[in-house]
Amino acid sequence: MRDLQQIKQRFGIIGNFDGLNRAIDIAVQVAPTDLSVLVTGESGTGKEVFPQVIHSYSIRKHGQYIAVNCGAIPEGTIDSELFGHEKGAFTGATDSRKGYFEVADGGTIFLDEVAELPLSTQVRLLRVLETGEFIRVGSSKVQKTNVRVIAASNIDVAKAIDNGRFREDLYYRLNTVPIKIPSLRERGEDILLLFRKFSVDFAEKYRMPPITLDNEAKNILLNYSWPGNVRQLKNITEQISIIERDREIKALTLKTYLPDYEGVKLPALLRKNEDKSFSSEREILYKILFDMKSDMNDLKKLVYDLIQRGEIEIPLNESSQTVIKDLFRDSHREKVVPKVAEAHKPDFIPVKERDDIQDTEEIIEESLSLADKEMEMIRKALGKYGGKRKMAAHELGISERTLYRKIKEYGIEM
Repeated sequence: MRDLQQIKQRFGIIGNFDGLNRAIDIAVQVAPTDLSVLVTGESGTGKEVFPQVIHSYSIRKHGQYIAVNCGAIPEGTIDSELFGHEKGAFTGATDSRKGYFEVADGGTIFLDEVAELPLSTQVRLLRVLETGEFIRVGSSKVQKTNVRVIAASNIDVAKAIDNGRFREDLYYRLNTVPIKIPSLRERGEDILLLFRKFSVDFAEKYRMPPITLDNEAKNILLNYSWPGNVRQLKNITEQISIIERDREIKALTLKTYLPDYEGVKLPALLRKNEDKSFSSEREILYKILFDMKSDMNDLKKLVYDLIQRGEIEIPLNESSQTVIKDLFRDSHREKVVPKVAEAHKPDFIPVKERDDIQDTEEIIEESLSLADKEMEMIRKALGKYGGKRKMAAHELGISERTLYRKIKEYGIEM
Protein backbone atom coordinates (compact mmCIF):
# COMPACT_ATOMS: atom_id res chain seq x y z
CA MET A 1 0.00 0.00 0.00
CA ARG A 2 1.19 3.52 -0.76
CA ASP A 3 2.34 5.68 2.13
CA LEU A 4 -0.70 7.12 3.88
CA GLN A 5 0.99 10.38 4.86
CA GLN A 6 2.09 10.94 1.27
CA ILE A 7 -1.51 10.64 0.08
CA LYS A 8 -2.70 13.04 2.80
CA GLN A 9 -0.09 15.64 1.86
CA ARG A 10 -0.87 15.38 -1.84
CA PHE A 11 -4.61 15.92 -1.41
CA GLY A 12 -4.52 18.19 1.65
CA ILE A 13 -6.17 15.70 4.02
CA ILE A 14 -5.58 16.61 7.69
CA GLY A 15 -6.14 14.19 10.57
CA ASN A 16 -5.20 10.85 12.12
CA PHE A 17 -8.66 9.53 13.03
CA ASP A 18 -8.98 5.78 12.38
CA GLY A 19 -12.21 6.19 10.43
CA LEU A 20 -10.57 8.75 8.14
CA ASN A 21 -7.54 6.51 7.57
CA ARG A 22 -9.85 3.61 6.79
CA ALA A 23 -11.74 5.68 4.19
CA ILE A 24 -8.44 6.64 2.48
CA ASP A 25 -7.32 2.99 2.55
CA ILE A 26 -10.53 1.82 0.85
CA ALA A 27 -10.25 4.57 -1.79
CA VAL A 28 -6.69 3.54 -2.70
CA GLN A 29 -7.53 -0.17 -2.72
CA VAL A 30 -10.53 0.24 -5.03
CA ALA A 31 -8.82 2.76 -7.35
CA PRO A 32 -7.23 0.23 -9.81
CA THR A 33 -10.62 -1.42 -10.43
CA ASP A 34 -13.64 -0.13 -12.36
CA LEU A 35 -16.12 -0.71 -9.54
CA SER A 36 -18.70 1.98 -8.78
CA VAL A 37 -18.17 3.79 -5.48
CA LEU A 38 -20.70 5.56 -3.25
CA VAL A 39 -19.20 8.12 -0.85
CA THR A 40 -21.50 9.05 2.03
CA GLY A 41 -21.14 11.51 4.88
CA GLU A 42 -22.56 14.72 6.28
CA SER A 43 -22.35 17.99 4.41
CA GLY A 44 -18.94 19.65 4.80
CA THR A 45 -16.93 16.51 5.60
CA GLY A 46 -14.85 16.69 2.40
CA LYS A 47 -16.49 13.95 0.31
CA GLU A 48 -15.28 15.59 -2.94
CA VAL A 49 -11.63 14.74 -2.13
CA PHE A 50 -12.05 10.96 -2.23
CA PRO A 51 -13.19 10.71 -5.88
CA GLN A 52 -10.03 12.65 -6.79
CA VAL A 53 -7.93 10.13 -4.84
CA ILE A 54 -9.62 7.23 -6.63
CA HIS A 55 -9.19 8.81 -10.07
CA SER A 56 -5.55 9.75 -9.47
CA TYR A 57 -4.55 6.19 -8.49
CA SER A 58 -6.61 4.46 -11.20
CA ILE A 59 -5.70 3.40 -14.73
CA ARG A 60 -7.96 6.24 -15.93
CA LYS A 61 -5.81 8.97 -14.35
CA HIS A 62 -4.84 10.35 -17.79
CA GLY A 63 -8.51 10.56 -18.86
CA GLN A 64 -11.10 13.20 -18.09
CA TYR A 65 -12.29 13.78 -14.52
CA ILE A 66 -15.62 15.62 -14.39
CA ALA A 67 -17.40 16.56 -11.15
CA VAL A 68 -21.13 17.24 -11.45
CA ASN A 69 -23.31 18.66 -8.66
CA CYS A 70 -26.66 17.02 -9.43
CA GLY A 71 -28.51 19.25 -6.98
CA ALA A 72 -27.41 22.43 -8.78
CA ILE A 73 -28.81 21.49 -12.22
CA PRO A 74 -32.52 22.19 -12.92
CA GLU A 75 -34.68 19.12 -13.40
CA GLY A 76 -35.65 20.15 -16.92
CA THR A 77 -32.05 20.26 -18.19
CA ILE A 78 -30.33 17.51 -16.17
CA ASP A 79 -30.77 14.88 -18.93
CA SER A 80 -29.28 17.24 -21.50
CA GLU A 81 -26.32 18.05 -19.24
CA LEU A 82 -25.50 14.42 -18.50
CA PHE A 83 -26.29 12.72 -21.82
CA GLY A 84 -26.25 15.57 -24.37
CA HIS A 85 -28.93 16.61 -26.88
CA GLU A 86 -29.52 16.94 -30.60
CA LYS A 87 -30.27 20.14 -32.46
CA GLY A 88 -33.94 21.09 -32.10
CA ALA A 89 -34.55 18.62 -29.27
CA PHE A 90 -36.17 21.40 -27.24
CA THR A 91 -36.64 25.15 -27.29
CA GLY A 92 -33.23 26.80 -27.32
CA ALA A 93 -31.35 23.73 -28.61
CA THR A 94 -29.80 25.55 -31.57
CA ASP A 95 -26.99 23.03 -31.93
CA SER A 96 -26.00 19.52 -30.91
CA ARG A 97 -24.14 19.18 -27.62
CA LYS A 98 -22.17 16.42 -25.95
CA GLY A 99 -23.13 15.43 -22.43
CA TYR A 100 -20.80 14.77 -19.51
CA PHE A 101 -20.90 11.00 -20.04
CA GLU A 102 -19.81 11.43 -23.64
CA VAL A 103 -17.06 13.94 -22.80
CA ALA A 104 -15.73 11.81 -19.93
CA ASP A 105 -15.38 8.69 -22.10
CA GLY A 106 -12.33 6.79 -20.85
CA GLY A 107 -12.23 8.80 -17.62
CA THR A 108 -14.16 9.29 -14.38
CA ILE A 109 -17.34 11.17 -13.61
CA PHE A 110 -18.20 12.21 -10.06
CA LEU A 111 -21.92 12.68 -9.35
CA ASP A 112 -22.20 14.76 -6.18
CA GLU A 113 -25.61 14.85 -4.41
CA VAL A 114 -26.76 11.91 -6.56
CA ALA A 115 -29.91 11.50 -4.43
CA GLU A 116 -31.22 14.77 -5.91
CA LEU A 117 -31.53 13.25 -9.40
CA PRO A 118 -35.10 12.96 -10.78
CA LEU A 119 -36.47 9.43 -11.07
CA SER A 120 -36.51 9.61 -14.89
CA THR A 121 -32.80 10.49 -14.93
CA GLN A 122 -32.08 7.70 -12.47
CA VAL A 123 -33.43 5.20 -15.03
CA ARG A 124 -31.02 6.56 -17.67
CA LEU A 125 -28.12 6.44 -15.22
CA LEU A 126 -28.88 2.84 -14.31
CA ARG A 127 -28.70 1.88 -17.98
CA VAL A 128 -25.30 3.55 -18.35
CA LEU A 129 -24.00 1.69 -15.32
CA GLU A 130 -25.35 -1.66 -16.52
CA THR A 131 -24.56 -1.55 -20.26
CA GLY A 132 -22.51 1.59 -20.87
CA GLU A 133 -25.18 2.80 -23.32
CA PHE A 134 -27.07 6.09 -23.45
CA ILE A 135 -29.21 8.11 -25.86
CA ARG A 136 -28.98 11.84 -26.36
CA VAL A 137 -32.11 13.90 -25.73
CA GLY A 138 -34.02 14.14 -29.02
CA SER A 139 -32.09 11.28 -30.66
CA SER A 140 -32.84 7.61 -31.32
CA LYS A 141 -29.22 6.55 -31.79
CA VAL A 142 -27.71 4.45 -28.99
CA GLN A 143 -24.17 5.51 -28.05
CA LYS A 144 -21.55 3.75 -25.96
CA THR A 145 -19.33 5.21 -23.26
CA ASN A 146 -16.63 3.81 -20.99
CA VAL A 147 -16.88 5.86 -17.82
CA ARG A 148 -16.26 5.07 -14.19
CA VAL A 149 -18.98 6.49 -11.96
CA ILE A 150 -18.32 7.69 -8.42
CA ALA A 151 -21.32 9.08 -6.54
CA ALA A 152 -21.74 10.93 -3.26
CA SER A 153 -24.66 11.92 -1.06
CA ASN A 154 -25.07 13.70 2.28
CA ILE A 155 -28.55 12.30 2.95
CA ASP A 156 -29.69 8.87 4.07
CA VAL A 157 -30.19 7.10 0.73
CA ALA A 158 -32.04 4.22 2.40
CA LYS A 159 -34.61 6.69 3.75
CA ALA A 160 -34.89 8.28 0.29
CA ILE A 161 -35.68 4.82 -1.09
CA ASP A 162 -38.43 4.33 1.52
CA ASN A 163 -39.91 7.72 0.54
CA GLY A 164 -39.91 6.75 -3.15
CA ARG A 165 -37.35 9.42 -4.10
CA PHE A 166 -34.53 7.06 -5.10
CA ARG A 167 -34.49 3.78 -7.01
CA GLU A 168 -33.43 0.79 -4.96
CA ASP A 169 -31.80 -0.99 -7.94
CA LEU A 170 -29.70 2.10 -8.70
CA TYR A 171 -28.62 2.31 -5.07
CA TYR A 172 -27.27 -1.25 -5.08
CA ARG A 173 -25.53 -0.61 -8.41
CA LEU A 174 -23.82 2.55 -7.14
CA ASN A 175 -23.06 1.11 -3.71
CA THR A 176 -20.73 -1.60 -4.99
CA VAL A 177 -18.00 -0.16 -2.75
CA PRO A 178 -19.25 2.16 0.04
CA ILE A 179 -16.96 4.74 1.65
CA LYS A 180 -18.22 6.42 4.83
CA ILE A 181 -16.60 9.75 5.72
CA PRO A 182 -16.67 10.42 9.50
CA SER A 183 -18.15 13.66 10.76
CA LEU A 184 -15.88 16.25 12.41
CA ARG A 185 -17.42 15.75 15.86
CA GLU A 186 -16.26 12.10 15.79
CA ARG A 187 -12.64 12.93 14.96
CA GLY A 188 -11.56 14.29 18.36
CA GLU A 189 -8.03 15.73 18.27
CA ASP A 190 -8.26 16.17 14.49
CA ILE A 191 -10.33 19.30 15.21
CA LEU A 192 -7.32 21.02 16.78
CA LEU A 193 -5.04 19.93 13.93
CA LEU A 194 -7.45 21.37 11.38
CA PHE A 195 -7.83 24.62 13.34
CA ARG A 196 -4.04 25.02 13.48
CA LYS A 197 -3.72 24.32 9.74
CA PHE A 198 -6.46 26.82 8.82
CA SER A 199 -5.07 29.51 11.14
CA VAL A 200 -1.61 29.23 9.51
CA ASP A 201 -3.13 29.30 6.01
CA PHE A 202 -5.15 32.44 6.73
CA ALA A 203 -2.19 34.09 8.46
CA GLU A 204 -0.17 33.68 5.25
CA LYS A 205 -3.08 34.78 3.10
CA TYR A 206 -3.82 37.97 5.04
CA ARG A 207 -0.21 38.57 6.20
CA MET A 208 -0.84 38.54 9.93
CA PRO A 209 0.26 36.38 12.90
CA PRO A 210 -1.65 33.08 13.27
CA ILE A 211 -4.26 32.80 15.99
CA THR A 212 -3.97 30.35 18.89
CA LEU A 213 -6.36 29.00 21.54
CA ASP A 214 -6.05 28.78 25.31
CA ASN A 215 -6.82 25.46 27.03
CA GLU A 216 -10.44 26.33 27.84
CA ALA A 217 -11.08 27.41 24.25
CA LYS A 218 -9.61 24.12 23.02
CA ASN A 219 -12.07 22.18 25.20
CA ILE A 220 -14.94 24.22 23.78
CA LEU A 221 -13.74 23.47 20.26
CA LEU A 222 -13.60 19.73 21.02
CA ASN A 223 -17.05 19.63 22.66
CA TYR A 224 -18.91 21.58 19.96
CA SER A 225 -21.20 19.53 17.69
CA TRP A 226 -19.99 21.06 14.37
CA PRO A 227 -23.15 20.62 12.26
CA GLY A 228 -21.27 22.14 9.28
CA ASN A 229 -18.22 19.92 9.87
CA VAL A 230 -14.84 20.91 8.34
CA ARG A 231 -16.39 23.64 6.18
CA GLN A 232 -17.84 25.34 9.27
CA LEU A 233 -14.55 25.08 11.18
CA LYS A 234 -12.69 26.65 8.27
CA ASN A 235 -15.15 29.56 8.00
CA ILE A 236 -15.06 30.26 11.74
CA THR A 237 -11.25 30.18 11.78
CA GLU A 238 -11.18 32.70 8.94
CA GLN A 239 -13.65 34.99 10.73
CA ILE A 240 -11.63 34.98 13.94
CA SER A 241 -8.35 35.52 12.06
CA ILE A 242 -9.68 38.67 10.40
CA ILE A 243 -11.79 40.20 13.16
CA GLU A 244 -9.92 39.57 16.43
CA ARG A 245 -6.93 41.77 17.25
CA ASP A 246 -5.78 39.59 20.13
CA ARG A 247 -4.02 36.58 18.57
CA GLU A 248 -4.68 34.32 21.59
CA ILE A 249 -8.37 33.47 21.57
CA LYS A 250 -10.12 33.07 24.91
CA ALA A 251 -13.07 30.76 25.58
CA LEU A 252 -15.55 33.62 25.94
CA THR A 253 -14.46 35.09 22.60
CA LEU A 254 -14.69 31.72 20.85
CA LYS A 255 -18.26 31.14 22.07
CA THR A 256 -19.45 34.26 20.24
CA TYR A 257 -18.45 32.65 16.94
CA LEU A 258 -20.13 29.28 17.62
CA PRO A 259 -23.87 29.41 16.88
CA ASP A 260 -26.13 27.82 19.50
CA TYR A 261 -23.22 26.74 21.68
CA GLU A 262 -24.52 24.68 24.61
CA GLY A 263 -21.42 22.81 25.68
CA VAL A 264 -21.67 19.05 25.37
CA LYS A 265 -24.66 18.06 23.29
CA LEU A 266 -26.82 15.39 24.90
CA PRO A 267 -28.43 12.73 22.71
CA ALA A 268 -32.01 13.48 21.76
CA LEU A 269 -34.80 10.99 21.24
CA LEU A 270 -36.17 11.40 17.75
CA ARG A 271 -39.58 10.11 16.76
CA LYS A 272 -39.72 8.04 13.66
CA ASN A 273 -42.41 8.18 11.01
CA GLU A 274 -42.94 11.91 11.61
CA ASP A 275 -41.17 12.94 8.43
CA LYS A 276 -44.08 13.26 6.06
CA SER A 277 -43.46 14.70 2.63
CA PHE A 278 -46.21 16.17 0.48
CA SER A 279 -46.02 15.80 -3.28
CA SER A 280 -48.33 18.69 -4.06
CA GLU A 281 -49.94 21.80 -2.60
CA ARG A 282 -53.33 20.06 -2.75
CA GLU A 283 -52.15 17.37 -0.32
CA ILE A 284 -50.94 20.07 2.06
CA LEU A 285 -54.31 21.81 1.84
CA TYR A 286 -56.20 18.57 2.52
CA LYS A 287 -53.96 17.85 5.49
CA ILE A 288 -54.67 21.29 6.97
CA LEU A 289 -58.42 20.89 6.43
CA PHE A 290 -58.52 17.45 8.06
CA ASP A 291 -56.48 18.68 11.01
CA MET A 292 -58.84 21.64 11.45
CA LYS A 293 -61.83 19.31 11.32
CA SER A 294 -60.29 17.03 13.94
CA ASP A 295 -59.56 20.00 16.22
CA MET A 296 -63.13 21.24 15.81
CA ASN A 297 -64.57 17.84 16.71
CA ASP A 298 -62.40 17.73 19.83
CA LEU A 299 -63.63 21.18 20.81
CA LYS A 300 -67.26 20.16 20.30
CA LYS A 301 -66.81 17.10 22.50
CA LEU A 302 -65.27 19.24 25.22
CA VAL A 303 -68.16 21.73 25.19
CA TYR A 304 -70.68 18.87 25.07
CA ASP A 305 -69.12 17.27 28.17
CA LEU A 306 -69.22 20.60 30.00
CA ILE A 307 -72.95 21.00 29.21
CA GLN A 308 -73.70 17.47 30.40
CA ARG A 309 -71.90 18.05 33.69
CA GLY A 310 -73.84 21.26 34.18
CA GLU A 311 -70.72 23.42 34.31
CA ILE A 312 -72.03 25.85 31.67
CA GLU A 313 -75.48 27.12 30.77
CA ILE A 314 -76.91 28.00 27.36
CA PRO A 315 -78.50 31.47 26.79
CA LEU A 316 -82.08 31.48 25.55
CA ASN A 317 -81.92 32.52 21.88
CA GLU A 318 -82.25 30.98 18.43
CA SER A 319 -78.51 30.76 17.73
CA SER A 320 -78.01 28.58 20.80
CA GLN A 321 -80.41 26.01 19.36
CA THR A 322 -78.25 25.65 16.23
CA VAL A 323 -75.10 25.29 18.34
CA ILE A 324 -76.64 22.54 20.47
CA LYS A 325 -77.86 20.69 17.39
CA ASP A 326 -74.35 20.76 15.95
CA LEU A 327 -72.94 19.45 19.20
CA PHE A 328 -75.46 16.63 19.41
CA ARG A 329 -74.94 15.67 15.78
CA ASP A 330 -71.30 14.72 16.45
CA SER A 331 -72.00 13.09 19.82
CA HIS A 332 -73.11 9.48 19.21
CA ARG A 333 -75.98 10.52 16.93
CA GLU A 334 -78.33 10.32 19.91
CA LYS A 335 -81.04 12.63 21.17
CA VAL A 336 -79.18 13.64 24.26
CA VAL A 337 -80.61 16.14 26.68
CA PRO A 338 -77.70 17.88 28.44
CA LYS A 339 -77.87 18.74 32.09
CA VAL A 340 -77.53 22.28 33.29
CA ALA A 341 -77.08 23.93 36.64
CA GLU A 342 -80.07 23.66 38.98
CA ALA A 343 -79.90 27.35 39.88
CA HIS A 344 -82.31 29.18 37.59
CA LYS A 345 -81.37 32.59 36.25
CA PRO A 346 -83.67 35.01 34.39
CA ASP A 347 -81.59 35.03 31.19
CA PHE A 348 -80.86 31.29 31.06
CA ILE A 349 -82.98 28.19 30.86
CA PRO A 350 -81.96 24.55 31.29
CA VAL A 351 -81.66 22.79 27.96
CA LYS A 352 -83.85 19.85 29.08
CA GLU A 353 -86.84 22.20 29.50
CA ARG A 354 -86.69 23.31 25.86
CA ASP A 355 -89.41 21.57 23.88
CA ASP A 356 -88.46 23.04 20.51
CA ILE A 357 -85.04 21.38 20.30
CA GLN A 358 -85.79 17.88 21.51
CA ASP A 359 -85.46 16.34 18.06
CA THR A 360 -82.18 17.00 16.36
CA GLU A 361 -82.16 16.70 12.60
CA GLU A 362 -79.43 14.70 10.92
CA ILE A 363 -77.12 17.03 9.06
CA ILE A 364 -75.26 15.68 6.06
CA GLU A 365 -71.49 15.89 6.31
CA GLU A 366 -70.27 18.94 4.42
CA SER A 367 -68.26 18.09 1.32
CA LEU A 368 -64.62 19.13 1.19
CA SER A 369 -64.37 18.76 -2.59
CA LEU A 370 -62.85 21.83 -4.27
CA ALA A 371 -65.03 21.26 -7.35
CA ASP A 372 -68.22 21.23 -5.24
CA LYS A 373 -67.18 24.45 -3.50
CA GLU A 374 -66.44 26.04 -6.86
CA MET A 375 -69.86 25.06 -8.24
CA GLU A 376 -71.56 26.39 -5.12
CA MET A 377 -69.82 29.76 -5.36
CA ILE A 378 -70.65 30.09 -9.07
CA ARG A 379 -74.34 29.35 -8.41
CA LYS A 380 -74.43 31.89 -5.57
CA ALA A 381 -72.81 34.59 -7.69
CA LEU A 382 -75.16 33.95 -10.63
CA GLY A 383 -78.17 33.98 -8.32
CA LYS A 384 -77.02 37.20 -6.67
CA TYR A 385 -76.83 39.06 -10.00
CA GLY A 386 -79.79 37.41 -11.69
CA GLY A 387 -77.73 35.28 -14.08
CA LYS A 388 -75.58 38.16 -15.37
CA ARG A 389 -72.25 36.51 -16.13
CA LYS A 390 -70.19 39.68 -16.33
CA MET A 391 -71.13 40.88 -12.85
CA ALA A 392 -70.88 37.36 -11.42
CA ALA A 393 -67.40 36.94 -12.90
CA HIS A 394 -66.33 40.26 -11.35
CA GLU A 395 -67.67 39.10 -7.98
CA LEU A 396 -65.73 35.81 -8.22
CA GLY A 397 -62.53 37.52 -9.35
CA ILE A 398 -62.27 35.62 -12.64
CA SER A 399 -62.75 36.53 -16.29
CA GLU A 400 -66.13 36.20 -17.98
CA ARG A 401 -64.62 33.70 -20.41
CA THR A 402 -63.39 31.53 -17.54
CA LEU A 403 -66.79 31.72 -15.86
CA TYR A 404 -68.48 30.64 -19.11
CA ARG A 405 -66.12 27.67 -19.39
CA LYS A 406 -66.78 26.66 -15.77
CA ILE A 407 -70.55 26.85 -16.33
CA LYS A 408 -70.26 24.52 -19.32
CA GLU A 409 -67.84 22.23 -17.48
CA TYR A 410 -70.09 21.75 -14.44
CA GLY A 411 -73.35 21.86 -16.43
CA ILE A 412 -74.78 24.70 -14.34
CA GLU A 413 -78.24 25.77 -15.51
CA MET A 414 -78.91 29.50 -15.62
